[in-house]
Amino acid sequence: MPWNLKYEPIFYLCKSKYMIYSIKHYIMVKNFASFLDMVKTRESVRAYRPDPVPEESVLKCLEAARLAPSASNAQPWKFVVVNDPDLKNAVADAAYDKILSMNHFTKQAPIHVVVVREKANLESIAGQIIKNKAYPLIDLGMAVEHFCLQAVEEGLGTCILGWFKERKIKELLQIPKNRRAELIITVGYPASDKLRDKKRKTLDEISSFNRY
Repeated sequence: MPWNLKYEPIFYLCKSKYMIYSIKHYIMVKNFASFLDMVKTRESVRAYRPDPVPEESVLKCLEAARLAPSASNAQPWKFVVVNDPDLKNAVADAAYDKILSMNHFTKQAPIHVVVVREKANLESIAGQIIKNKAYPLIDLGMAVEHFCLQAVEEGLGTCILGWFKERKIKELLQIPKNRRAELIITVGYPASDKLRDKKRKTLDEISSFNRY
């Protein structure tokens, strides 16, 4: 897939024990022939390079999530970006399960985004009760996918995590007790550009016209 080199530089202040210096960093973004081509390249990334992620790219992902649809326009979400290295590693520790060996890669990602389910508006709450549907969870799914697809365009990799110690995450990030931390998105540049073969059901298995 061809790459574009954006012209606007992003400057980072890199601090060491002996010096402070600035590095000019250019954002690499991919060119896609179509939206479907971009979707085909999205995959769960579990190995990351240590390169810093430009704030501009993160903000674009957040903007994509902000524009996602939701039931009754409730927008029941808050995206908590964790980019402080020590705090990020603590969040990664809370996502790692030693017994099941799950999410062992999380410390590699330079950014973790914790997705918090906020209270829905009255219309959405009424709909949940009347129709017995968890609209806020559906809403979060759409917003998170918007975030991850924008990340693809930015040349970033993501992985959506649902298995973590929620109580510890809420404690670390000072999330109110009456809120749920539903998902964590790891964000960073993939360690490899090689894409895995997608194992998906066929169109006939997942769709039909005019009847079930």
